[in-house]
Amino acid sequence: MKQKIALLSDVHGNSTALSAVVEDLKKRDVDTCWFLGDLVMPGPGNNELFDLLADINTEIYIKGNWDDCFLEVIKSHSTLDLSDESDVYIGILGQYVYENLSTKNRDKLKKFETSTTRVVNNVTISISHNLPDKNYGSTLIPVAETSNFDALFADSSYDIAVYGHIHHQLLRYSSQGQLVINPGTIGEPFFAHAKLNNDRRAQYAILEIDETGLADVDFRKVAYNLDQEVSLANHVRFPYTELYSEMIYDGRVYTHNQEILRKINQKNNYLNTLRAFLDSFSEE
Repeated sequence: MKQKIALLSDVHGNSTALSAVVEDLKKRDVDTCWFLGDLVMPGPGNNELFDLLADINTEIYIKGNWDDCFLEVIKSHSTLDLSDESDVYIGILGQYVYENLSTKNRDKLKKFETSTTRVVNNVTISISHNLPDKNYGSTLIPVAETSNFDALFADSSYDIAVYGHIHHQLLRYSSQGQLVINPGTIGEPFFAHAKLNNDRRAQYAILEIDETGLADVDFRKVAYNLDQEVSLANHVRFPYTELYSEMIYDGRVYTHNQEILRKINQKNNYLNTLRAFLDSFSEE
């Protein structure tokens, strides 16, 4: 029986983009959805993200590196380095998510898988955020050597590997000819090439697998209201809204920009805010 599977990844707290994608895929007669990680942060989305994914029969939830960042913030003994402006940034964002996310959804996020596999019509598919055993790092960037992608196929019987993390739609092959697919990013598109980076649409993909094998890969892009997402962030007084706005409109990120983050952290007294939160926090 033919199966149509939507691959969704890298929402990064952008509920406006995810809503647009959900509306688009509802028109595509999709059987099921697989989420490949990075649901929360650095955007303001929280409970509605879980509701949207549940509404479209999402059966696989993979844990991304930003999801792990959130979980690290809410550990009883967090290893955040408060002398590092990037860790303060992640901590403040994590505090926002914690204070707005239901206990039910926090617990659900903790149970997201690191990686998994599925067999669909005799096609074996590896599913991960980045590498099956490592959801962070730059090993699988679009211009990486083919040998890097071989690590997605620890089992030589795998036919296809799908992953997220790099924020690029991609189709290529391992050195043994196995297929590698990345659906791109819903909430945070980025291209090194300036003209391509002007395209701020949300990205996802649909796999169609029939009795013979992989019949089609449909890479989709969905326009959404960028102003609405930025307005939402301002309305809820989301921390680092100015940086989030630049990411939405231009794809710029400041996660590791110590100078910019230091100025914002000092201006808003975020270090002391985070210290107070971590001091009073005990994981539920």
